[in-house]
This record gives sequence, structure tokens and C-alpha cells, in this order.
Amino acid sequence: MFEFLKKLVKKTPEKKSLGKKIQVKKTLPKKIKSKVAAPKSKVAAPKSKVAAPKSKVAAPKSKVAAPKSKVAAPKSKVAAPKARVAAPKARVAAPNTAEKKSTALSFAEKIKAGLSKTREKLNSQLSDLFHTGKIDENFYEELQMTLLSADVGISASEFLIEKLRQLVKEDDMSDPKRLKDLLKLQIIELLKKVEKPLIINDTYPFVIMMVGVNGTGKTTTIGKLTKLLINKKHSVLIAAGDTFRAAASEQLDVWGERNGVQVISQTKGDPSAVIFDAVNSAKSKNIDIVIADTAGRLPTQRNLIDEITKVKRVINKCHTFAPQEILLVLDANTGQNTINQLKVFNEALGITGLVMTKLDGTAKGGVLLAIAKELPIPIRYIGVGEGIDDLREFNAKDYAEAMFE
Repeated sequence: MFEFLKKLVKKTPEKKSLGKKIQVKKTLPKKIKSKVAAPKSKVAAPKSKVAAPKSKVAAPKSKVAAPKSKVAAPKSKVAAPKARVAAPKARVAAPNTAEKKSTALSFAEKIKAGLSKTREKLNSQLSDLFHTGKIDENFYEELQMTLLSADVGISASEFLIEKLRQLVKEDDMSDPKRLKDLLKLQIIELLKKVEKPLIINDTYPFVIMMVGVNGTGKTTTIGKLTKLLINKKHSVLIAAGDTFRAAASEQLDVWGERNGVQVISQTKGDPSAVIFDAVNSAKSKNIDIVIADTAGRLPTQRNLIDEITKVKRVINKCHTFAPQEILLVLDANTGQNTINQLKVFNEALGITGLVMTKLDGTAKGGVLLAIAKELPIPIRYIGVGEGIDDLREFNAKDYAEAMFE
């Protein structure tokens, strides 16, 4: 028993020491914990190191932003070329106007186009005739038939052939090929007799009385003549004296607007009264020229021809020197009938000038030669189209060359 207790006593201190030892061992983990805590601080440091790189990453973002501005710059460069493209468009427009000028027919070319029918007929027939190799009576007869087919008329054709006979005899000519150039020279010489442009004198207002049958293009000619006179620095006033045709006044109003001139008209007024008012208005406004339209008259309507002579007398009462010019408008397509019209109007009014219209490719232009031989009244103007600038002063040389070339 004693020994059991002794053993018991001996066992208990060992347990306590062991407990203490165990307690010490329990403290050891605290040191370990502290040691582990230190690494935690070390781990925290790397976190700060990681944060630094974040700032470095932020820096590149700003670098990326810079390139965006560089991209924006090219956009402005792209905009600049757009403006540069606009400039070439304007440059392209200039050649278009140049092309229009180059493609637009000159007046001489329009005359050639207008006399194409006459030229084709003369060239085809004369070329065969002038290559026959012999000048005899048959040659002259065929030449006269060719001229008559071009509306030259009997009187003018006989005159031209007689001239050629004289030249052949004087030069002892035997080659028909030389006669073509001689014929052209004789035609120019004949047409020179009627090549007299209109001269506007200082007896203002200068009154131009327009007459002609219906359908010759009289109203259109007035509009074109107005433009031509304005281009020569004249002031113009139009009198719508054709009160019998309702559309005539309306057409002149349109031409007046296009040319920027005043048109005096009355709905149902007396033609003489309309023109009388126009002349007085021109006097008060110091206008240079009055173009007076009149109703179309047929040569066979003698009573109407007498009525138009009344208009002339009224104009003369209003202005002592007026009308200074009486223009007869003739349609080239009517051929030899133009001679009959000219004779009737000239007898009634004393025609001072002619306007030959519609020389636009269908007319036989030889009728001007017939007029020059039978009634050599000055041909002031010729019309070769519907454009406002398609009325020009007559030129004998240009006209003759257009008949052959």
C-alpha cells in the first residue's frame, strides 16, 4: 500500500511537469503564429508592388489616348481633300462651256446648214455638168435648168449665163471645170447689189414698220431684231399693232420680257392707235427705236393692203420722218411666190428693206438671186433658225459660198 502511494506520488509531478511542458509547447504555436504573421506583412508588401504596376498600366492608357488624337488628325486631312475635290468640279465646268462654244455652230455654218438643200442640188448637178469636157449650147441649157431648180428664176439665170458666155469668149476658155469658180464670183457680184445693212439715223425715234403675210415669222423676227438692236446699244420699244390675231400680242409680250423692253398693246384696239401711242411714248421717254408690228396681209386682199397704208399715214402724222424703215418679212420656202408678195407690198408701201426667214435646211436659197435681179431692194437680215441670235445681217459672200461649199 505504501509503495502504491509512493508510486502514485512519484507519478503526479511528472504529470505536472509534463503539463507545464505541454503548456510551453502550447506557447510555441504563438511564436509560430507570430512568425506566420510576419510573412503576412511580407505578403502585404507585394500587394503594394502590384499596385505600382497598376499605375504603370494606367500610364499606357494615356498613351493609347494620344494615338486617338493622332487618328483625329487624319480625319481633318480627309476633310481637306473633299474641298480639293470641289475645286476640280469647277474646273470641269469650264471645259463644258468651252465645249459648248466649240460645238455651237457659227452663223456662217448655220447658213451652210440652211442652204444644204440648195448646195446638194447644185453640187451634184454642176459637178456632172462641169466634167462633161465641152462648153456648148447644151452645156448652157443644162446649166440654166440647174439654176432654175434652185429657185434662181428665169431673169437671174439668164443674166448669169450671159455673163459666163462673155467670160468664156473673152478668155477663149474651153475647160468647163473653171466655170464653177466663175459662176460663184458672178453670184457674189449679183448679191452685192442687195447687201446693204440697216443704218439707224438720228431722226429719233427711228420707227421700223414690220409687214408681211401670215406665217412668214414676222412676230418672231421682231423679237430677234430687238435683241440684235439692243446688242448695238440702242433702246427699243415694241408696238403690238397686230390686233386681229390674239396670239400676236401675247407672243410679243414674251419677247419683250426676254429682251427686257416695253411692249405697248391693246386688247381690241385700232392698230393705228396702238402704234400712234407707242411713237408718242418713245418720244417722251427718249427711246431710240420703235418696232411696229402690223397684221398679216395676203397680196390678194387688196382692201387689207389699203388698210395697212393707213397705218403708215398715221405714223407719218405722229412723226414727220417716220416710218424710216419698212421691212417686209419673206419666207424662203415660198420660192418664186416671194417675188409676187414683194411686188404688191412695194407698190402699196414702198418697201425699204427685206428679211428672209426660214433658211433652215428646207428652203431653196436661189430666190435671193431672183430678188436681186428683178427687184433689187436691200436684204437687211436673214434668219437661219429659231434661236434669239439666229438673225443676222445679210452678207453676199458668205451666202454665195454656202450655196456651193
